[in-house]
Amino acid sequence: MNIFDDSCINQAIAILKEGGVVAFPTDTVYGVGVDPFQPEAVHKLYQIKGRPIDKPIPILVGSVGDVEHIAQNLPLAFSKLAEQFWPGGLTLIVEAKSLPIEITAGGDTVGVRMPDHPLALALLHRFGGAIATTSANKSDEPPATSAEEVQSELGALVDILLDGGRTVTQIASTVLDLSVSPPQILRPGSISMNQLAPFIR
Repeated sequence: MNIFDDSCINQAIAILKEGGVVAFPTDTVYGVGVDPFQPEAVHKLYQIKGRPIDKPIPILVGSVGDVEHIAQNLPLAFSKLAEQFWPGGLTLIVEAKSLPIEITAGGDTVGVRMPDHPLALALLHRFGGAIATTSANKSDEPPATSAEEVQSELGALVDILLDGGRTVTQIASTVLDLSVSPPQILRPGSISMNQLAPFIR
């Protein structure tokens, strides 16, 4: 399905609750997402992407407040960075809280981000605030930036595809690890270290 309206979002929410897989746009690239608290659903993401099982899956949130349900012991820098760069292209690695091992790949951290896209935010808010999401492509392939690319790459592997047009940034988010001191960039992306530096000193 590729029309952005209430009925599509409602259908996507129903699919997520049933353990299904939803593809949708964010501000950076298209993602595929599942309910993070359903281990079997998370396992589907690994299968769909051919993702190594030792590679954790990040979680998108609809608000800063949603993070408290999936993370704990947040450092002071988290609030500063979230206030400055969320919603937007910054994924923050923080200490996980009560998440299935499938999300964290056996580790004790989780990546969290609030996307700057109206469709993604509407889906997140109405679903309940958190969706385990990774880029909508096979592992080691370029991330999809349009619904057409998702369809070509993943096709029937997803249960519903929400079309929000071509993504704006078309660059994956910057991943900043706040679980170490000093914080380290694990993946360069749309936000540079120069932009981040004043908030992590």
